[in-house]
Amino acid sequence: MKRTFKMLSVAFAASVVLSSCYSYTSVVGKGAQGNSQVTQWNHYVIGGLAPVGVSDTKAMAAGAEDYTIFTRHSFVNGLINVITFGIYTPTTTTVTK
Repeated sequence: MKRTFKMLSVAFAASVVLSSCYSYTSVVGKGAQGNSQVTQWNHYVIGGLAPVGVSDTKAMAAGAEDYTIFTRHSFVNGLINVITFGIYTPTTTTVTK
């Protein structure tokens, strides 16, 4: 019994410590020239394998030539992912102009 609890504790600690945040940044043109931000969610199912609704970053930039795109799993996105057991996996995209 002690050994099983110890193994579960180690597995839990490893899953917390070794987890990572998913994020990436793309720079278009010279990058963001101001502080104007537009944020939208991207909708995926089956652990992110099948996109259902993905944000259009060109439309979010509203014709700007220079902007920065930052896509990530926020805390709320991760929480929803855990609650739905990975069936629904949203991400957040922010465009800074």
